[in-house]
Amino acid sequence: MNRFKVAERHVERGATVLKEGESSAELYTVLSGQGIRYMTLENGRRQVINFLFPGDLAGLQGGLTGEMSHSVEASSPMVLCVFDRARLWELFRNQPERSYDLTWISAVQEHFLGETIASLGQRDALQRVAWALLRMHERLSALGLLEAGSVPLPFRQQDLADALGLSLVHTNKTIGKLRDAGLANWAEGRLTVADRRQLARLALVDLERVEVRPLM
Repeated sequence: MNRFKVAERHVERGATVLKEGESSAELYTVLSGQGIRYMTLENGRRQVINFLFPGDLAGLQGGLTGEMSHSVEASSPMVLCVFDRARLWELFRNQPERSYDLTWISAVQEHFLGETIASLGQRDALQRVAWALLRMHERLSALGLLEAGSVPLPFRQQDLADALGLSLVHTNKTIGKLRDAGLANWAEGRLTVADRRQLARLALVDLERVEVRPLM
């Protein structure tokens, strides 16, 4: 697998990793740090598509269609494993196990996007925020990032608002309701979930056992 790797790239918080409308010669997997995928509409408004965590893949869509339909931004310092896009088909031909890893990563991201669509269409504001915080807490805990009862969550409330189709004010008030109810608290870049089962009931979802594959 190492012969398909080009380099490791370190990016700072706020850096643009991939830009909407542009073509990139590189694909990335996240080794550490967190980021967001987002699209910018013609009127300047932004839609956050989803969040990037260690193990996630960035740039595959652009690698297959020729240009990116969304941008990727680092929400914290990130370390990225860089792959040469031109050798993607060679990887699929010669490394079936790694090809499966890529497919597995993409399937996990598709599953999360499906739940996101259900949230936007059928959950109210409190349910949306509860769902998002629960799923991110589950994912980060499975990655071994749970420390003293909390996980790192470096995103801004505006990022979550843009992902869930809510205003910043509404998002802030909803997070406050979850905190006051003793279910979850997101402050100073850390997320604590005090009652996972009750938060899951509120979000209208089941608790998930997140499977984590080795980082590529």
